[in-house]
Amino acid sequence: MLDSVKIARRQSEIRQQLAELVGKTTPTEDETRSMETLDAEYRTNETRYRAALVAEDQERREAGADLETRDDRQFAELIGRFELRQVALSLDEGRALSGATAEVVAELRNAGGYQGIPIPFAVLETRAGETVAEDQVNPKAIRPVIDRIFPGSVAERLGVQRINITQGELAFPVATAGAVFGWQTTELGNVAAASEYRTAERSLNPDHTGGAQMVISRRALKQAGEGLESAIRRDLNAVIGAELDRVVINGSGAAGEPLGIIPGATEYGIDSTPVGAAATWAAFRAQIVAFMQANAITSAAQVNLGFDPAIWAELDEALIAGTAVSEWDRLTRHVGTPAISNVIPAETAIMTATVQGIAPGYLGLYGGVDLIRDPYTKAASGQLVLTGLVTADFTVPRGMQTRILTGIGEP
Repeated sequence: MLDSVKIARRQSEIRQQLAELVGKTTPTEDETRSMETLDAEYRTNETRYRAALVAEDQERREAGADLETRDDRQFAELIGRFELRQVALSLDEGRALSGATAEVVAELRNAGGYQGIPIPFAVLETRAGETVAEDQVNPKAIRPVIDRIFPGSVAERLGVQRINITQGELAFPVATAGAVFGWQTTELGNVAAASEYRTAERSLNPDHTGGAQMVISRRALKQAGEGLESAIRRDLNAVIGAELDRVVINGSGAAGEPLGIIPGATEYGIDSTPVGAAATWAAFRAQIVAFMQANAITSAAQVNLGFDPAIWAELDEALIAGTAVSEWDRLTRHVGTPAISNVIPAETAIMTATVQGIAPGYLGLYGGVDLIRDPYTKAASGQLVLTGLVTADFTVPRGMQTRILTGIGEP
C-alpha cells in the first residue's frame, strides 16, 4: 500500500478520536494530554502526506499506464478460469453457466454470430508462437454493409393511403345513388321523385399473406458482426415495401395476391383509355379534362401521375416546333413531377386524384411484420433462416378517382 494512503487513513482515525474528546465539557488531565498529542501528530502527518505525494508521483504514472491494459489482462484471466465442463453440462442438461465461464460467453455473444455456446480458442489451445509460411499476414477491415437498391414507393406518390388494421375486416361504404333535384312543372305539382340512397361496400380483408425470407450464412454472421442486424432490418423493410408497391399496381388477385389497380380496373370501375400514339402533354390533358368534367378535380395540380422511364424519355425528347420547350416541360408545369418507375408496365400511365379527402386507393396492413427465426433447418451448416410474414389487402373505393392510359408511346 502507498504511504500516502496509509497516512490518509491515520489522519481519518485521528479526526475521529479528536471528535470524541472535544465533545466532553470537562476532560480529564489524561484526555487533555491525549488531545495535545493527537493534534501534534495530525500536523506532522500533514507534512508527511505532502511529501509522500511528491515521492509517489512516478509510481502513480506507472499505475495509470497499467490501468489502460487492465481490461485485456482481466479477460485473459477469465479465460484461464473458463470451464469446458460447464459448457458440456449446459448443452446436455440445460444447466445455467456461472462464474468466469458465464462472463466469457456473454462477452463473446455481444460480438454476435453464435447460435450455440461460444468458446474462446485460447481455452482449447495455447501456442507459444506462430509461423507464417509463404506470404505475409494481410489483415482486412470489414466496413458496414452496403444495402441493395430498391425503387421508391410509387403507390405513395399516386396518393394511395396505408392503413394499419389490428384485426378483422374494414369496409368502406361508397354512395352510388341518393338525392335528386327537380323543378315543379305546375304550381301545385311535386318536385322530382325521391330516390333511394344506396351504397356499395369496398372491403379490406386479411386474406392475403406473403413472406420475405432470407438465409443468413455463417460467413455473413462472422463478417458483418453487430452491423448485420440493422442491415437485415433495412433489407427486409425494403423488399417488403417493393412487393407491396408492385401488388398495388399489378396485383393479380390470384395466387394469394391482392387485386391491384391495373388488373382490377374493371372490378373497381376504373376508366381505361387506349391512346395508341406518342406520349404528349395533350394525351394527359385530355384525361385531366375528363377528371374535371366528372367533378373530381378543379385544377390540373390535383392530379397524381405515374408512368415508366421510357415515357419520360419520349416526353423529354419531343420538342415543340420552333422552341426549346419539350412536352415534359409542359406536363410538369401543370401537373408537377410525376412518379417514374418500372413498377408501372411499359406504355402505360396511371392518373389519380384525392377527392373530398378520400384517397384513390387503400392499402391495409394487418398488425406488423411477424419475424420468425428458424435456426434448425440449416443448422448443419450454421446458417440462420429468417422469415417476415406480412398480411395485407388493397382496394379502390371509388373508380372515378383513377384513370389508366394504355398504348402511350406506340408508333
